[in-house]
Amino acid sequence: MRRALPAFIATVFALILLASFHTAHGTVALGVTQHPTTPVTPPDTPATGSPPSTASPPPTTAAATGSRRVVDGAVETNRYGDVQVEVTLQGARILDVQALQLPSDRERSAEISSVAGPLLRQEALQAQSANIDTISGATYTSESYKRSLQNALDKAGVK
Repeated sequence: MRRALPAFIATVFALILLASFHTAHGTVALGVTQHPTTPVTPPDTPATGSPPSTASPPPTTAAATGSRRVVDGAVETNRYGDVQVEVTLQGARILDVQALQLPSDRERSAEISSVAGPLLRQEALQAQSANIDTISGATYTSESYKRSLQNALDKAGVK
């Protein structure tokens, strides 16, 4: 009987914690194994593997299809550090998104950024917009990433 009571209490406590655990709609949990996906790569990436140009041409409208351009988003600061993205566009199509800055001054921030950065990039490429899911465990970074991406899309005239 002495062992049964603590085991019962621990079980009830675990069930209460489990029942009260909620994830926000539209979040992806860090550390959760996801199904393997095919990497999203631009259809006309040069075979040389060289990174896209970092020069930012003046903003143009999305109507200028066919012209490839790279636009930097604003630096978005949150409590863990700065976030800035660079988006490569062809017309209104997002070909690539690269994080120029992610929080990394603390070991934990660097760890979170190393997981969240690629997930956020994949989300943006699939969504073809800044309307992407928040990464659970990287909420501040996710929100800053979205704002920087939206800023870059606004600069480029992409709706």
